[in-house]
Amino acid sequence: MSSTWAQNVQEATLLRHRLHRSPELSWQEHGTAQIIRSELKALDIPWRACAGTGTVATLAPNASGRHIALRGDIDALPITEQTAVDWISQTPGVMHACGHDGHTATLMAVARWLKTNESALAGPVSLLFQPAEEGGHGARVMIEDGALDGVDWIFGWHNWPAIAFGQALCPDGPVMAANGIFEIELTGRGGHASQPELCRDPVVAAAALTLNLQQIVSRRLPPQSAAVVSVTSIDAPSGITVIPQTARLAGSIRVGDTALRAEIGGMIGEIAQATAQSYGVQANVTVMPRYQATVNHAAPAAHYRGTLEQVLGPHWCDHRLPTPIMASEDFSYYLAHIPGAFALVGADDGQGHHAPCHSPQYDFNDRLIDPVGRILASLVGVPPEYGPRGNDCDR
Repeated sequence: MSSTWAQNVQEATLLRHRLHRSPELSWQEHGTAQIIRSELKALDIPWRACAGTGTVATLAPNASGRHIALRGDIDALPITEQTAVDWISQTPGVMHACGHDGHTATLMAVARWLKTNESALAGPVSLLFQPAEEGGHGARVMIEDGALDGVDWIFGWHNWPAIAFGQALCPDGPVMAANGIFEIELTGRGGHASQPELCRDPVVAAAALTLNLQQIVSRRLPPQSAAVVSVTSIDAPSGITVIPQTARLAGSIRVGDTALRAEIGGMIGEIAQATAQSYGVQANVTVMPRYQATVNHAAPAAHYRGTLEQVLGPHWCDHRLPTPIMASEDFSYYLAHIPGAFALVGADDGQGHHAPCHSPQYDFNDRLIDPVGRILASLVGVPPEYGPRGNDCDR
């Protein structure tokens, strides 16, 4: 079996469109997994199921060099697509609004190239097709099911529409934020809108609490701290002439330092209780951590940056965008387990690929498959532009 890199990119683009038409939510990626496994079987690449709908493929398993893993995520989001692309989602209410279809297709292009050049690999390579990145903690379950067994370093990436095409970010230390969510139920005394004095209005309390929570970042934390506290939902349904009994708030916490998340959670509880008391209502507060910060290790990140410069050129780094990015990634589980690095790669080429991730207007930029595939293949020592060569990540 052999194929040129250009053929790999072309086939991966078609695969990306196929995946985009049939998106599946976290832990429901059965059809996606079947497509991935069929592709691997056709390439004669050994694989095993991992974490249910996940798949781990391995090349050069007996090579003596450093064992490197490359990860692509496979799940979609509960969003109704609003694009006009020919490959628009055929699943109502579900779309690949974050580019995981492109991540998967790019990793498959790399799989095909590495299989063609398997004898040039100095060490084993594991390809992780991971489910449930979108809040489902899929990386954690992959680790629990042995996806990182024997792996020395791991690399991942995410397309990023806020960065120009041809540029990227891959710092030492935090690259993406830790996150958490909070829910607050305010319980008062409902009644007639004409008699507020006989009620204890949870709607007014919810409005005040929303404003008070904004003081956490602006007045309770040092300005050097990377943190966001956003109230994203207020729900207090009632009749037009009825003051309701309860109001519910929900929101998101983002921090560059995972340790700060618990401190902010404590402040949310403190402010909620004090605000509720001042309005004569009761507050029930729940704060739930989600992903920790995605923190790059120095040596793998330096290797990644060298590869980014090799493929993208000397001006590859977007110095304008501060890190950490306040979005979150479950790739953080891998980096808490073994050394590795994660990069954000620019998608905005001025040709309509500026819609942010999780937007109904978003579509993955197919032009990324070529350079990012080259980057991933180069990370394991078989760069397509130069042909097979030794792995400069050898022990």
